[in-house]
Amino acid sequence: MTEFQTFPQLKEVFQDSFKVGAAVNEFVLRDRGTFIAEQFNSVTAENCMKFESLQPTEGVFDFAAGDQIVQFAKQNQMAVRGHTLVWHNQTPEWVFRNGEQIVSKEQLLERMQTHMETVLGHYQDDIRCWDVVNEAVDDKGNDILRKSKWLEILGDSFIETAFRMAHAANPKAELFYNDYNESSPEKSDKIYRMVRSLLERDVPIHGIGLQCHWNLTSPSMDAIKAAIEKYASLGLRLHVTEMDVSVFDHEDKRTSLLMPTEAMLQQQAERYEQFFQVFKSYQDVIDSVTFWGVDDSYTWLDDFPVRGRKNWPFVFDEKSQPKSSFWNIIGNPTR
Repeated sequence: MTEFQTFPQLKEVFQDSFKVGAAVNEFVLRDRGTFIAEQFNSVTAENCMKFESLQPTEGVFDFAAGDQIVQFAKQNQMAVRGHTLVWHNQTPEWVFRNGEQIVSKEQLLERMQTHMETVLGHYQDDIRCWDVVNEAVDDKGNDILRKSKWLEILGDSFIETAFRMAHAANPKAELFYNDYNESSPEKSDKIYRMVRSLLERDVPIHGIGLQCHWNLTSPSMDAIKAAIEKYASLGLRLHVTEMDVSVFDHEDKRTSLLMPTEAMLQQQAERYEQFFQVFKSYQDVIDSVTFWGVDDSYTWLDDFPVRGRKNWPFVFDEKSQPKSSFWNIIGNPTR
């Protein structure tokens, strides 16, 4: 028996509702592998399955780190979410250029197809769920799609093309569109309209990924429920894909805290409890809830958006011990 079995396992608490996952990398697996296997039944590669990691140079694929995650998942009977195939970030510059020249539409389509076929083929039997297109919708303004090299070179059809290519490469895979600010009324409406237009053209899309990078005050519970119902009305599956709850509001730029205050932890616990109550109430359409990390020892929110600042966004502390947030989401706030 390991030291981590002294408190409940999330994967067992929610086994009748949805899978519970964590974003991982090879270093987190090395340091927290036993704990991850105890608590979660799904993993997502934080970075090593993104374009620049898998194909840093044209025609040269590096699956070593991704394969390590897949092997870990196999050994522990865990699902793997693939993340991500087409994104405006973490895509090497060679994809869009031939020397000093912008690549032609035809050649970019060839490069997209080669990447899709190689990656989906490599993980054909191991990864049955992929974020095909990531963060393509603009946050503000009248434009639905954000400016990117994909949009600039291929036009509005690049999302449809990506899904059709992914489906052709692995017809058995569940294909998701994934985005943040997914509960903002303005952006959720754009995501809804974009995905609806794909469905109207019989594009093979099976779900929407709600990243859920939230904080202590935003988004509101009403906005979250409205977004879930809007997406669910399309008849697609929903995954919470990148969840964390920052202890700092967007306008809070402090760098002086060496640890979260009791008030922060209490408010975070209350928010987590509310969020998971909502997820459970929509468990007929939500298949998985994935944290974008494992515990507070490491998070992408350290130094972002404020450099020199630590964050504590998860339900486990820096030593993988349960916080009040953990006890609240499992329904045992008094423990």
